[in-house]
Amino acid sequence: MSAELISILVLVVVFVIATTRSINMGALAFAAAFGVGELVADLDADKIFAGFPGDLFVVLVGVTYLFAIARANGTTDWLVHASIRLVRGRVVLIPWVMFVLTGALTAIGAVSPAAVAIVAPIALSFAARYSISPLLMGAMVVHGAQGGGFSPISIYGSIVNGIVEREDLPGSEIALFLASLIVNLVIAAVVFVLFGGLKLSRAEETDRQKATEADRDGDEDGKKTKEEDKDKEKENGEGLVPDDDTSRLNPARIATLAALVALVVAVLAFDLDAGLTSITLAVLLSTAWPEDSRNAVGQIAWPTVLLICGVLTYVGVLDEMGTIDWAGEGVSDIGVPLLSAVLLCYIGALVSAFASSVGIMGALIPLAVPFLAQGEIGAIGMVAALAVSATVVDVSPFSTNGALVLAAAPGVDRERFFRQLMMYGGIVVAVVPAVVWLALVVPEWG
Repeated sequence: MSAELISILVLVVVFVIATTRSINMGALAFAAAFGVGELVADLDADKIFAGFPGDLFVVLVGVTYLFAIARANGTTDWLVHASIRLVRGRVVLIPWVMFVLTGALTAIGAVSPAAVAIVAPIALSFAARYSISPLLMGAMVVHGAQGGGFSPISIYGSIVNGIVEREDLPGSEIALFLASLIVNLVIAAVVFVLFGGLKLSRAEETDRQKATEADRDGDEDGKKTKEEDKDKEKENGEGLVPDDDTSRLNPARIATLAALVALVVAVLAFDLDAGLTSITLAVLLSTAWPEDSRNAVGQIAWPTVLLICGVLTYVGVLDEMGTIDWAGEGVSDIGVPLLSAVLLCYIGALVSAFASSVGIMGALIPLAVPFLAQGEIGAIGMVAALAVSATVVDVSPFSTNGALVLAAAPGVDRERFFRQLMMYGGIVVAVVPAVVWLALVVPEWG
């Protein structure tokens, strides 16, 4: 058996063990990099560590550190409450508020599971309170997070764009971002229609008609006053969120909001490094409000950092020993470039539904480099298709985001909800890779 084939089989074993034994894939990948590098490829430690993504390490630590402070001082809660008040209590708009909110959080640097963890409990509580389908609300939250997940300063965007730059592929940060945003927006719109979103508007109208009839009949049991108070609360956006300290701005939250804006401006307008900028802003906030940031370092997404760094280090070993070129030539030997492309999209979607999306992207994109180097498939479209295929399936209950939605739903039959999420995730795996292949790869974008 060739060394290249052994290294790929080891990668498969890493994915299987991480999925079935709940072991961090990054830790497994570091062990695999050591074992394969030393025993199979005869590489020394310097060559094994050559693939360690130091720049991405700083990005991951910096943005999650800053966001941990934002969560600790209540800035993220304020953002949620402010967004709800913007719709003035219109129930039909709440799912879209959750979509936009999670998208905004991931777009400015929150890790996708972190954004879902913040928004999902509130979103699913609203779903229970206003008889909204939990599947609808959960899907809106997850697709919102993935819709914003590939902005130039986001975690996913930084990872993919960093890989593209490192592999010397043609790339477009804006095209990648728009591809994910549009695909997830379209899916969210379909889900909204199919799972009762339009009925929410009709239900609101029916409630208003009932309230009007009760007022006209002069109901003596106090319904008139109750409905008037309820309408007043809705008009003010009250009753949907508690009017407590979490809904008010204070100096720490104002400074944190300013820091988030400064991060966006620094990266987009001045082309500063997102990781170093984030750490600098986080340190400034920690210095001014140490009590709010005391535990922030512990809340950095260390499992994600370990996962990314481990997988990319192993990919570096694969590159060093020639496995990537060998695998790329194997895919190219199929003889039908478009067939090879759609197969890669389906592999990414299927594996990602049961494992880490970022881990899959970190492995698949480098494996596709020799295949893309032939020039028969547009690199920009192919990278976007792989990225979307590997992340849009995170609605699966086996993924982190899907599991968070399942855990956050109050008052539901969890076994039934689990089956719903699993069926929905299966449909996404079956349909979306083919659709993005047709839309992004077949036209040969890039």
